[in-house]
Amino acid sequence: MSDARAAGGEANQASTVSGGSAAPADSDLAELISARVRDIADYPHPGIVFKDITPLLADGSAFAAVVAALAAGHGRINKVAGIEARGFIFAAPVALSLAAGFVPVRKQGKLPAATYAETYQLEYGTATIEVHTDAFEPGDRVLIVDDVLATGGTAAATASLIRRAGAEVAAVTVLLELGFLNGRSRLSGLDVRSLYLSGG
Repeated sequence: MSDARAAGGEANQASTVSGGSAAPADSDLAELISARVRDIADYPHPGIVFKDITPLLADGSAFAAVVAALAAGHGRINKVAGIEARGFIFAAPVALSLAAGFVPVRKQGKLPAATYAETYQLEYGTATIEVHTDAFEPGDRVLIVDDVLATGGTAAATASLIRRAGAEVAAVTVLLELGFLNGRSRLSGLDVRSLYLSGG
């Protein structure tokens, strides 16, 4: 799961790259995502609007279209890193479509072998994610995949783990970006792409 689940405001279609302006995404894809991601008010806490992706996942053609869009346009990719937990859902089929390996980026204490760990700041406190030390090889081009880009902390920590292993971050690609949280500001210098921009 990304580092935040809340969203607010109106949703707008966008395919965005860090440091650049938003460019229109395919309108059919944007409409598909809008129609199949529903807002759940006051979940998991009062005042939070949860972005529920389960209707999209249950629609086979919609799921396939999203996976294809997440995988497109990155050049050579050796590994796809999926961020726990909903990022796994998208990252594994993206890896298959790219004939690349899949690497799970997990919460602390969930991986059995030796790991690199990265701790990052949350609004209240900290969190730690880990990856196996042998997950990447020097020179690997790695695509980071998650469901939502919120404050950017988890994606930034994942990029740091990849670099510590000597690999290169090819891009960060997500289904939804919560624009009002300005998460891409924590991903300076990275190619950041979102299929749908929420909160403009």
